[in-house]
Amino acid sequence: MYLPTHFAESRAEVLHALMRVRPFATLVTQGTTGPDANHLPLHLDANTSPQGTLVGHVARANPLWRNTAGSEVLAIFHGPQAYVTPSWYPTKHEHGKAVPTWNYVVVHARGRLRAVDDAAWLRRQLEVLVDSHESGFDTPWRVTDAPPDYIDKMLAAIVGIEIEITELTGKWKISQNQPEANRAGVVAGLRGQESAEALAVADLVARISRP
Repeated sequence: MYLPTHFAESRAEVLHALMRVRPFATLVTQGTTGPDANHLPLHLDANTSPQGTLVGHVARANPLWRNTAGSEVLAIFHGPQAYVTPSWYPTKHEHGKAVPTWNYVVVHARGRLRAVDDAAWLRRQLEVLVDSHESGFDTPWRVTDAPPDYIDKMLAAIVGIEIEITELTGKWKISQNQPEANRAGVVAGLRGQESAEALAVADLVARISRP
């Protein structure tokens, strides 16, 4: 990933926070047939290794776990993103020297993939994943809500994956290269869009100018 210094974010707590809030990752692998990408939720366990471990599962029919076990993989976690028009820059109206851009935040996590074909391990992983994502509902669903034989059948159809993170890189491209007046224009413009993504990016840009 191209990463100018002024867009680099290296604080582990910031990177981990995005990975938890946006766990649906793009997992890039290099297998026998070339590069591939799978899209799946990955749960971050920050306590098992210095930079954390990613845990998830794939369908047993998915060749990913057979073809790439033991190889290095890249998990990409996408944060909020939004188009930025130069019309929001006061400097554009002064001299016209401005072009459009895209603001976004993203985390890249590298590590070696381990396949885990173990029903007990899978059940624990699924319970953690489900409990995490069901916690916000009035009536959270639990794995135990389904018949045991049905859960056993579902577990037999998946294989676990585990990635101990060896390299963690963050890119926060949020108008750091613009003067304060332009950043204020970006914040106002994005907030006028009223979409969740635009508002999230506006908040990130706004934090740059705070003392």
